[in-house]
Amino acid sequence: MKIVLSPAKTLDYESPLPIANFSQPAFLSDSRKIQKELKHKSPKELMDLMHISDNLANLNWQRNKKWKTPFTVDNARPAIFAFDGDVYSGLDAYTIPVSKFDALQDKLRILSGLYGYLKPLDLMQPYRLEMGTKLSVGNHTNLYDFWQDKLTTALNKELKKDELFINLASKEYFSAINESKLKVPVITPQFKDYRDGDLKIIALFAKKARGMMVRYIIDSHAETIQDLQGFNYDGYRFDANGSRDGELLFTR
Repeated sequence: MKIVLSPAKTLDYESPLPIANFSQPAFLSDSRKIQKELKHKSPKELMDLMHISDNLANLNWQRNKKWKTPFTVDNARPAIFAFDGDVYSGLDAYTIPVSKFDALQDKLRILSGLYGYLKPLDLMQPYRLEMGTKLSVGNHTNLYDFWQDKLTTALNKELKKDELFINLASKEYFSAINESKLKVPVITPQFKDYRDGDLKIIALFAKKARGMMVRYIIDSHAETIQDLQGFNYDGYRFDANGSRDGELLFTR
């Protein structure tokens, strides 16, 4: 099984790390090309490019200036412990038993505008660059154009015949993969809550549920669609009537 997940805008570089293991990003040479473009951007240009506040633009201008390779435990942090926010609150990596990190490392890929994708223990330096940012890199007019072939090829190399591919990323990030060229079908879980008599996707809850689904897969050693249907964290239950080919619906 392979799982793709979105990153988070909020980062945590302060909390004590529960394990010392780490790995290196697969696309670091490509990240250098992107950073070369970003380093030329002034705070004002970053603010306009990414539609962020003056304070965030200055913060990321400083991050871009400090960004350098090689990545070490002194200047970088494993991605699964660097990303914060709703998805990662649901995943709660800090409480995953050390014995299960090999499985997490094997299954999970975190999509990224700067890093392409990251394995959970890949070191990363702090950044902000959403996949939808219209940044030109070389002959590529945007990050989708830059990453799509690279990511799709890399995932196909990792995927075994008939292996499950679980999409828990947002539309913005999953669009960086050419689904039509993947060698296996994609399964996309959806999470909805009853509100005022109707089922609705509530962004905050859906993001947290995506992280909880990753955690459920690791906790339960899930490998099949039937295993996934057993997801029951935080009151969610599989809804067979609302599900369809390629999409599993969970409601509460």
